[in-house]
Amino acid sequence: MLPARLTELLDSAPPGVEEALELTDGLDAVLADGLARPGAQGTAALEDLAAATGSTPLAASVRAAVDAVGSGRPTGPAPAALAGARTALAGAVHDALLEQADTALGRPRDDLPESAASPAGGAGGADPALEGARSWLAELAVAGWRGIDRDLAAGADAALAPLLEDPSRRRLAVLIDGLGAELRAHCPLSGEADPPARRWSDLWARAVLLAQDASPAGPGAPAEEVSGRLLPLGADVHEHPTAFQVQVHAVLEPSGGDPARLVRAAASAPKVDVLTRESLWGLLAGHSVLLGALAGHHALEVAGMPLLHGGDLLWDDERARPGEPADRFAAARLHLEDALAPAVPPLERHPARIAEPVLLEGYAAKKKRSPAPGLDLDLDGTRLPVSLHRLPESSSLDLKAAAASGACIGLMRWDAGTGWSVQPLGVAAKKAPASQTHTADWAMGPTDPKYASALKKTDPLGTLRERAGRLLRK
Repeated sequence: MLPARLTELLDSAPPGVEEALELTDGLDAVLADGLARPGAQGTAALEDLAAATGSTPLAASVRAAVDAVGSGRPTGPAPAALAGARTALAGAVHDALLEQADTALGRPRDDLPESAASPAGGAGGADPALEGARSWLAELAVAGWRGIDRDLAAGADAALAPLLEDPSRRRLAVLIDGLGAELRAHCPLSGEADPPARRWSDLWARAVLLAQDASPAGPGAPAEEVSGRLLPLGADVHEHPTAFQVQVHAVLEPSGGDPARLVRAAASAPKVDVLTRESLWGLLAGHSVLLGALAGHHALEVAGMPLLHGGDLLWDDERARPGEPADRFAAARLHLEDALAPAVPPLERHPARIAEPVLLEGYAAKKKRSPAPGLDLDLDGTRLPVSLHRLPESSSLDLKAAAASGACIGLMRWDAGTGWSVQPLGVAAKKAPASQTHTADWAMGPTDPKYASALKKTDPLGTLRERAGRLLRK
C-alpha cells in the first residue's frame, strides 16, 4: 500500500459512520437496561432509531417495536425488529468502511448475486426447534444485560438442545452456546460493573436473526467448484477456551487463465482449556495437506473445491495436493494490487468482520509506551497501529518479530474508537538475512526448540487421546 493511500484511509471515517454508531450505542444502552425498563434516555434512543429507519423497508416494523416497548409489551415481533435495525446499522457502517478501504487499496470487488443476497426461508414453514431459541433471546432482551441472573443465563441449555439435533442449525447452536457461556461467566454483574454491551448486543442481534424461520440455516450452497493454484498469504489464528480455528487468506489462480481471486479456507476443532500454545496445532491433524502448505511455505493445487459466494472455500484435503515452493511476499507483490475480492453476504456485513489482506514494505517499526505498550508502522510519516492483541499465542510471531520487521503481510482491521490497524500474518526481518516469521509456522509442530521440547515432554493432546481411548475400550 502506498503511503499516500494509507494517509487517505487513516485520516477520517466515511460520512455517517459516527452517527450510525451513536444510534447503535443508544440501542445497546437500552438492551443493557432491558426492554422492560428503557427509561427516559432509552425511550429517546428508540425514537431516534425509529426516525433513522423511517425511510427504509424497516420503517413499519421498527416503529411498531418502539411503540410496543413504550407501552410495556416488549415481546412478540419487537426483538426481531430491533435486531434487524441494529444489524442494518452495522451493515451500513461496514459498507462505508469497506468502500473506503477498497478505494485506498485500489481493490476490485465482486458483486453478490441476487439469489445469494436474499435469505431463503425454510420450505416446511415454522421450525419448532427455533421457538425455544427465540423465547430465550426475547427474555434476555426484556431483562437486559444488567438484569440477567444465573437461571436466565442457564436457559441457553434448553434452547440449545433441539438445535444440536439439526446439523443445519449448527451456526445458531454454537452462537447460543457461546453467548450463554459468557453470560454465565459474568453474571450477576456487580453494581458498579458495566457489561460488554456492544459485544453482547452484537451476538444477541445475530442470534435473533438466525433464529427466524426465514433466516438461512447454514452458510448456503456453494456458488461453484474451482480449480487452480492456491497461494497462501497467511493464517488468521483464532484461539478460544472451547475452540481453535485457522482461517487461511490466499490467492487463487484459477485454471483457464481467469483473473486471480482472494479466497479464504478454514479448519477448526473443539478444544479444552488444558490445550494451549504448542499443543493446539495437533487438533487440526486431519488437515495435513493445508497445514503442510502453511508450515512448508508451498503452494497447493486444488481441483473441484467448493467455493461460497462470500469467498470461503469449503476445505477438503482430498481435493488438494502440495505444489511447488511459493514465497508469500512474492505472491503478495504479484497479486494483491489487482486480485478480485469476494462479495460480502448480508449477515456478514459488520465492521468487526473487515479483514483485508495488504502488503506493507519500507516502514519503520516504532514501539510506544503510552497510553499502553504498542507498536506503530511508520510509512513516510504516516503511522499505522499494529493490532498486537490479535497475535496468537500459538505462534512465534510476537512483538519482538514485528518490531524487527521491514515488510509485513497483514489484515487491515477497523475497531470503533481506535479506527484502522493492521493485524500481522507474516513479517520479514529488516536486517539481512531477511528471515520470515508467520503465524502458522508451527502448523506441523513448534519450530522453536524450547516449545518443541516442552511438547515432547508433556504432550497434553496425546495424553487426552490416550485417556479417551482407555475409556472407550472399557
